[in-house]
Amino acid sequence: MYWLVLILSGVLEAVWATALSASRGFRRPWPVVVFAISMTASVVGLAYAMRGIPVGTAYAVWVGVGAVLTVLVAVLRKEEKLHLAKALLLAALIGCVAGLKAVS
Repeated sequence: MYWLVLILSGVLEAVWATALSASRGFRRPWPVVVFAISMTASVVGLAYAMRGIPVGTAYAVWVGVGAVLTVLVAVLRKEEKLHLAKALLLAALIGCVAGLKAVS
């Protein structure tokens, strides 16, 4: 259960990062609301997951999942380009996250 909550919290990290960007410096109210709710839920989920997963592992997985998904959302929204090197590095990051789960 801790791992599922941790992964979902990582997904919410991508939501709040995307909403933060969409808020244009906290100038657009709805993205600010999405940012605040998703950030709070993400951190609460991370805190819950740390009850059963060591802090270093939990934080690395949370950041890794959030970072990869944030980049993928930006690519899908055509805000960022996905080059081969970036794709390979993101794949390596996913591999590292999976590796942390495997050795835990």
